[in-house]
Amino acid sequence: MDPTPPVNARRLNPVDGWLRRLSLRLLPPRCLLCRAPGAEGRELCADCVRDLPWNRAFCARCALPLPVADDASPGRMCGHCQQHPPRFDRLIAPFRYAYPLDGLITRFKFRHDLAAGALLADLMAQALVSDDADRPNLVVPVPLHVRRLRERGYNQSLELAKRLAPALGLDIEADALTRQRATDAQSALDAAARRRNVRDAFVADPNRIRDRHVALVDDVATTGATVEECARALRIAGARAVSVWVVARAPAPTD
Repeated sequence: MDPTPPVNARRLNPVDGWLRRLSLRLLPPRCLLCRAPGAEGRELCADCVRDLPWNRAFCARCALPLPVADDASPGRMCGHCQQHPPRFDRLIAPFRYAYPLDGLITRFKFRHDLAAGALLADLMAQALVSDDADRPNLVVPVPLHVRRLRERGYNQSLELAKRLAPALGLDIEADALTRQRATDAQSALDAAARRRNVRDAFVADPNRIRDRHVALVDDVATTGATVEECARALRIAGARAVSVWVVARAPAPTD
């Protein structure tokens, strides 16, 4: 990713960050969802924590939400992953993409609400700390094309990664993976079109990736087309393993 695109200086001003930290010390945090007092020093109240759509029954490979069954096995896989194993080793999504979490993600991704992004990253970190699986040693965000980065002013995946990496004691390589061509917005495309849209769109730097277990960070996995193509580029560059960390996983369209 080009490290020198124009950005909104006010959003990245370190003084703003200092003032925000000071305000959180002087004033009790308020829930970003209902404005009630926050719990445990976080901008989320206890009631809204309970209302979050936790992803409790899911595919062990791609984290697709699955129906809850009494005989459900923690290692069960969805039909697609059984027939077409993805290029990544495992996708972790603490939440389903559903109300009210979807509103926080929209605010973060499209309305420049970085406070919502910080909260989402903290919730991810909490879930990942308790995960006992093989721990990655490098965090890499899904990149934006330079044109989209100029339009939006920041990369939401990078913002998540910048907060996750230090919380988990991991290194981060913000530009080890780049988007080498502009693509259409995935949200307007069906699954097949999404795969075509991102095909060969990414390239990874072997000098930064080779023999590393990479944690690829993004906000939401819908069909998984973007993270699948990113994982392919990381494998080509010599990654030893690729995990995918997202805030939320969308359910299958029939759900």
